[in-house]
Amino acid sequence: MLSAVCTAPRTIDLRDVPRPQPGAGETIIKVASCGICGSDLHFYSGHFPAPPVCPGHEISGEVADVGAGVTAVKPGDRVAIEPLVVCRECRFCRTGNYQLCPQMRILGNMCDGGFAEYVLAPDYALFPLPKGVDLEVAALTEPLAVGVHGVRLGSVGMGDRVLVQGAGTIGLLTAAAAHAAGAAEVWITARHPHQAAAARAVGATRVFTGPDMNNALASAADVAAPDVVIETVGGTADTINEALQIVRRGGNIVVLGIFTSFPQINPIALVLKEARIIGSIVYGRTPANADFDIALQTIAADPERFRKLITHRVKLSEIGHGFETAADKTSGAIKVAVRA
Repeated sequence: MLSAVCTAPRTIDLRDVPRPQPGAGETIIKVASCGICGSDLHFYSGHFPAPPVCPGHEISGEVADVGAGVTAVKPGDRVAIEPLVVCRECRFCRTGNYQLCPQMRILGNMCDGGFAEYVLAPDYALFPLPKGVDLEVAALTEPLAVGVHGVRLGSVGMGDRVLVQGAGTIGLLTAAAAHAAGAAEVWITARHPHQAAAARAVGATRVFTGPDMNNALASAADVAAPDVVIETVGGTADTINEALQIVRRGGNIVVLGIFTSFPQINPIALVLKEARIIGSIVYGRTPANADFDIALQTIAADPERFRKLITHRVKLSEIGHGFETAADKTSGAIKVAVRA
């Protein structure tokens, strides 16, 4: 089968490799769609080391084969993949916080991912698709689940005012998750016009954009400060300190962005406001629901609203062009989907 690998910054190669075979409790998924994530662009640009495996973790597809003991799914089932391989025995796994499992491996980072024709995944990582959710839009379940998890950790509830910093895919889907969780107002910052338009489409009630964005946001926060600020920018941005200035006293700041620098945090503002800064990594579950389940239910409520975020589609054979498009700030790309 064909499988992609990043061999150097801005270089994605395709290789012919053996198709994986399932062991006990494992499945083989024929990949239908796999999205290029902002974290993928970090290694593509050379800011992070490239994974030594096939990348890609926003995966949907059809079950092609199952190993011994697999009964929850069968060949032909349509699924989204929660790309975490965990021990299922430690205290974190047993309490639903498997994202904190010391043995956690991520498909596309520590083991082969979805920029390939087939991918191996444990049976417990598969989420059957609801009726009305097709394989293309299902690949957005993974990034939406990141937003769902951040919204949950930030304790966003009915009537809250939420600010999302950044309108990339994660920021946009976090805004959608906050809206679905009952937030009365969802603010978002957007650097580009196409991001601003997408933010309004997913439910943002106020979009801050343009050269006066920071001043307009500060003025709005002076009148009514957000209860929760969710940071999705990362990189070298000073967004955590900006969040500390904007969030209400006693409010929550949730950090989703992947930083390539180590920002200094103003401890005086942190103490005086009694703000809480909460790190958020991928997704987990509560006794009632997995974040992935909530994400799938949210997509199922209005699949076409989410499909609009997929701005570019490329074949696996064109994956190099797909990465170039996703990395190009002038391309208008929000989500580039790679079709196997």
